[in-house]
Amino acid sequence: MNAMTGTETDSARTLLQDWLFRRLDDTARNWLASQIAQAASAPDNRVLYTAFALMGRKLGKGGLDLTAEEETIATRCIEGWMPGAWSLADAGRILLLSGLPDTAPDFAPRFVALCQTAEVAEAVSLYRGLPLYPAAESLEPQVGEGLRSNMRSVFEAIAHHNPYPRRIFSEHRWNHMVLKAIFVGSRLAPIQGLDERANAELARIMLDFVHERRAAGREVPFEIWRCAGPFATGAALADLEWVLASGDTREQQAAALALSANPDPDAAVLLRRVPELAEAIATGRLTWAMLQ
Repeated sequence: MNAMTGTETDSARTLLQDWLFRRLDDTARNWLASQIAQAASAPDNRVLYTAFALMGRKLGKGGLDLTAEEETIATRCIEGWMPGAWSLADAGRILLLSGLPDTAPDFAPRFVALCQTAEVAEAVSLYRGLPLYPAAESLEPQVGEGLRSNMRSVFEAIAHHNPYPRRIFSEHRWNHMVLKAIFVGSRLAPIQGLDERANAELARIMLDFVHERRAAGREVPFEIWRCAGPFATGAALADLEWVLASGDTREQQAAALALSANPDPDAAVLLRRVPELAEAIATGRLTWAMLQ
């Protein structure tokens, strides 16, 4: 695991406060500043819970709507941090919570308590803010509970455009998240670190899933091959060979990309059977980012 450092989170919080405050009117800005200060010094949670619940009403329904330059600054601050699509209320809730003392031993219980009572929009805010919170590793059990949510927006607040899973999740938790994304029809492309965190156990699970779907006559999501391809050998390469021969254009492209990431010499042999795709991959004209 590679947790966010204090320097990263402090810098990110400073940026978020600056961006948010510049987008609020005087009334909303003064209210939020006072709530942040009170919550950081209050001995109990009443101020925190009340301010958290009022955030949408006080800050409005607008978006943070970062500029391209601000988005670039964000991802330089914490690799993969992408708050551009956050709402003003998201940013306010996250700023409030991230402003709690990082020396307090009860940050994780406070976070858990908020998650347990949160409405959907509030839960989305809580999980989007993971890169900015203190004691990041201690939050993983609750984040695992969030992954089990039947609300896709809550699941994707964790899984999509969020550097926390890549840096904090155990392999078991990571594999569970990726597999659930497939089950609920959520895209894999927005999961940060998908190639970096690829592992043989996830590839095995994905291939088992492929065989179950085929046996049931159901479609196989093309992104599965991104996870399974680098570790495919033997019979698994036969699966990719079948996709190259029988799949539609997008599936064939996915199979070729999967083979290109596989060190097995037999994978290279298969890839040479589709020279146009092999050349497109070699020249950068075909990448996973291009498949929709």
